[in-house]
Amino acid sequence: MSENQIQHFVGLDIGTSEVKCVVGTLDSEKDNSLSIVGHGSSSNSGMRKGIVVRVADVIEAVVQAITEAERISGFRISHATVNVNGPQVLGMNSRGVIAISAANREITAEDRLRVEEAATIVKLPSNREIIQVFAKNYRLDGQTGIKDPLGMNGVRLEVDTHIVTASTPTLKNLDLVLEKSHVRANHHTVSSLAAAEAVLSKQQKDSGTVLIDIGAGTTNIVVLEEGEVCHVAVIPMGGINITNDLAIGLKTDLDIADKVKVEHGGLNKKNKKAPISFMVNKTRYEFSNEDVEMIIEARIEEIFEYVDKELKKIQKSRKLPGGVVLVGGTANISGIDEFAKEKLQLAARIGKIRDISGLIDTVQSPKYATAVGLMMLDMYLGDGDSAEDQGNTNTNFFGFIEGILKKVRK
Repeated sequence: MSENQIQHFVGLDIGTSEVKCVVGTLDSEKDNSLSIVGHGSSSNSGMRKGIVVRVADVIEAVVQAITEAERISGFRISHATVNVNGPQVLGMNSRGVIAISAANREITAEDRLRVEEAATIVKLPSNREIIQVFAKNYRLDGQTGIKDPLGMNGVRLEVDTHIVTASTPTLKNLDLVLEKSHVRANHHTVSSLAAAEAVLSKQQKDSGTVLIDIGAGTTNIVVLEEGEVCHVAVIPMGGINITNDLAIGLKTDLDIADKVKVEHGGLNKKNKKAPISFMVNKTRYEFSNEDVEMIIEARIEEIFEYVDKELKKIQKSRKLPGGVVLVGGTANISGIDEFAKEKLQLAARIGKIRDISGLIDTVQSPKYATAVGLMMLDMYLGDGDSAEDQGNTNTNFFGFIEGILKKVRK
């Protein structure tokens, strides 16, 4: 089979400090399981806290990451599923209500689409638009807790949804970057939702879990329960803040502070270590391990305080059986899972990529969770087909309502 005949799927994670691209195909020799065949990354200096501030720099980073992924995979990349980031991303709950007009009162797919569309009729500022709609629970003639009303009989159908919105300028600038990079966006999604697809099991999605994606400029969180999206939020704080704190606290350059964070940073209070010492360009740097840990701890604690505030908004603070799953570059800080357990009073673990083969050595790092999840969603969602239609029950929480969104954006 030629390269053009092999279907490939692409995830493009446009992060604050780095752009990552992951390419996958279905491996016929392994029961058509998803296999990674290419990946690429490039440093990004054109964004601040998930927002495009210098278009040309972001375009350059995207092109470099895609070019590397093309070289490794052998595929030409012209489309991808792309993340939307930044503090302007907000989640809100909404309810839709319709009457069933059919003579036999049987709920059809069209009725389900109509009630979901009714839920998107919300008052939004002129500079915001809906990027995703998640149907959580349906209600039929007062009966609650219905997951799918198709084929049931009734008169009044209602649906509770969670709607994710983003600022229009943010989306337009992102689309401009993609257009100039000659890449078409198949779908947009929030970083944490993509990462959840890559690292969470069905049991975790059902029991109640918060995924925390601590990137360079932002911390994305998503709460999943009973297989549904309950809450989405973006905190404008991340690994760059830790680097800045270290530069100030240690009175050193940013590149040295970043080296300290990446190679020597940790939250292992019980381990008393010797001073941190290393050479850069024939200059020796030495810092107190206690000082480094104290600085990192203060910022991570602040991030978790904001996370807990978000959990309190939905009455889920300390009440999630599935606990905390950490991903993103900052999740590589030693001891951060135990620290999260202490501060959030929930079981905590570092997220690991699930059920994927191929070139997984590089992408096993928590910082690749979003890019891998985007690639998986590029496969599940296809050109607008839902995960459910493709028979993948593990992705049903990702309820892209494409027909609705096309109407909303007109």
